[in-house]
Amino acid sequence: MTRIYPAIFHEENDGYWVEFPDLIGCQSSGETIEEVVILAQEALSLYLASLMEDGTELPKPTDIKDLDVRECHAGYVSVDVDQFRRDTRAVRKTISIPKWMSDEAQKRNISLSKVLQECLIKRLEL
Repeated sequence: MTRIYPAIFHEENDGYWVEFPDLIGCQSSGETIEEVVILAQEALSLYLASLMEDGTELPKPTDIKDLDVRECHAGYVSVDVDQFRRDTRAVRKTISIPKWMSDEAQKRNISLSKVLQECLIKRLEL
């Protein structure tokens, strides 16, 4: 799902920072304008995905013409929020491992689910 929000870009001595006037606390910064635009997209996506997962209605974007942008500039940031949304519900999977391995893991209080998740995160490069 694509969403577009206006952003205000500020230039400072050591780089840039961006804020989204419709999304309180949604900001990012970077050393170059290219970096701050990329980080703005990430910040916007994560912020919107968080609101959606909490069941909060997304704020209506302000018309960019209504923003006060003295000594800075405004632009639109477009994101595909679905790229940052994940269904985090647990699902049951049946696995097979040797009995001795299961017994040893149980003796050491090792959670097979946790080990599998950690290995998948590493293997999937997440």
